[in-house]
Amino acid sequence: MSNSSSITQFLLLAFTDTRELQLLHFWLFLGIYLAALLGNGLIIITIACDHHLHTPMYFFALNLSVLDLGSVSTTLPKSVANSLWDTRSISYSGCVAQVFMFLFFISAEHSLLTVMSYDRYVAICKPLHYGTLLGSRACVHMAAAAWGAGFLNALLHTANTFSLPLCQGNAVDQFFCEIPQILKLSCSPSFLREARLVVFTVCLYFGCFLFIVASYVQIFRAVLRIPSEQGRHKAFSTCLPHLAVVSLFISTGLIAYLKPPSISSSSLNLVVSFLYAVVPPALNPLIYSFRNKQLKDTAWKLITGCSS
Repeated sequence: MSNSSSITQFLLLAFTDTRELQLLHFWLFLGIYLAALLGNGLIIITIACDHHLHTPMYFFALNLSVLDLGSVSTTLPKSVANSLWDTRSISYSGCVAQVFMFLFFISAEHSLLTVMSYDRYVAICKPLHYGTLLGSRACVHMAAAAWGAGFLNALLHTANTFSLPLCQGNAVDQFFCEIPQILKLSCSPSFLREARLVVFTVCLYFGCFLFIVASYVQIFRAVLRIPSEQGRHKAFSTCLPHLAVVSLFISTGLIAYLKPPSISSSSLNLVVSFLYAVVPPALNPLIYSFRNKQLKDTAWKLITGCSS
């Protein structure tokens, strides 16, 4: 038996003991990470460098890419390095930092996705009020609120989780430090305090998800009134992928944090965490940004060195 004061490192989930499969995991996760790095980095540079893209929609897209870069850079590099060097360890302080940074980025991203759904709602349903409701100051305030909410949520959960005594070993059944897996290592009844806090936070974010769905329902109703079939197709082709990725992100996150221990398994935990921690940062550049012709054309000009 050990307690948290004597733990100097945690052992992350080993995907396999076979060296060839470890290297396969290394190349797979490295490829996904580089794709997310390239896609999100290109969006950030393109929007920052072109003043024609300094509008609310692209401002929020830039913030989303920064958050995606942060979240995927918190989890994948350590997992990739462990597979390459055939190790499982992460230091205690590294685990604390990983929990805090990951929660910070995904919590802020969830809040930002809520803001982005409001932005699309105003743009499509109340276009005449768009400049008034989403001026530059309002956009900055909403983005700052999303980042601030993520920081406070991460600080609260990280401090609460690592204040618990850990006496069930130091093996984390996940490829990164995740709160539900760390709570399994606690032997104190006070872990219920953090569990209740997790449930409260998840319910709060589920409320945000309902707001997102309600916004898109209003958007779809407005789109169906568009007389042009081409206009309807363009709006649906933009909004439906947004809603699909948000649904994947939130539903798998809910499963990861709320599923009962009786149905928990290493393979299920791995699939669920992959779907909410790795897939969205890699897909968001394609779904939210590169489907936009103006951004895509500007990025291509930037790559090829052409000027508009």
